[in-house]
Amino acid sequence: MDQVNLQRCKLIACAAVVEEMLPFIPSCMSYEVLDFGLHTNPKSLKGALQSAINSSAPDIETVLLGYGLCSQAVVGLRSGSRTLVIPRVDDCVAIFLGSAAEYHKQHRSVPGTYYLTRGWIEFGDTPFSEYDILVKRYGEQVAQRIINQILKNYTRLAFIKTGNNELEHYRERARSMAERFSLRYEEIQGSDAVIKKMLFGPWNDEFIIIPPGKTTSFFDFRKNGP
Repeated sequence: MDQVNLQRCKLIACAAVVEEMLPFIPSCMSYEVLDFGLHTNPKSLKGALQSAINSSAPDIETVLLGYGLCSQAVVGLRSGSRTLVIPRVDDCVAIFLGSAAEYHKQHRSVPGTYYLTRGWIEFGDTPFSEYDILVKRYGEQVAQRIINQILKNYTRLAFIKTGNNELEHYRERARSMAERFSLRYEEIQGSDAVIKKMLFGPWNDEFIIIPPGKTTSFFDFRKNGP
């Protein structure tokens, strides 16, 4: 693939993901950050993504999406006059781990894992961040029952160590969350491999490339799909 023209690329990513991208985003590349809370409604997230794509500056030729399949929120996005580049992953856990293969390896090893990163703790809407809200609304006993139901299939809380050097505060918060909700705490080494490839290329089969005038489909995320 030809060298990427960074000045004609725009990055669109959610607040939790962009935190890990900021150290690598070239100064000449424009980027837009979308609210993490949009994940709770895939239809709203799709609308926000399409709007961000459509509102890109006229000189932008390529739009990079810092998202995965994300509950199919990216399915049906129209590229318009630009090329779309999307990591071929189901969600951003694989982005933080460095590949879809590493995510599947972790999933096979411990299927019931809840993953956290610095960005998710800072910006994400997790069961752990919701607990105190539920306590105020319904009382501690009801809140505990709700959280236990949400987490019933989870046995491990894994904190993904990313390139950010100031992690101790977030590690402690992750540890306390695990202890509070009786989950085994582990740390996993993250990787910036997907992030760097996305920002600088080359875009190999780990990425979906949607040419101008085309629309994303679910099968784009499956290498052997039609």
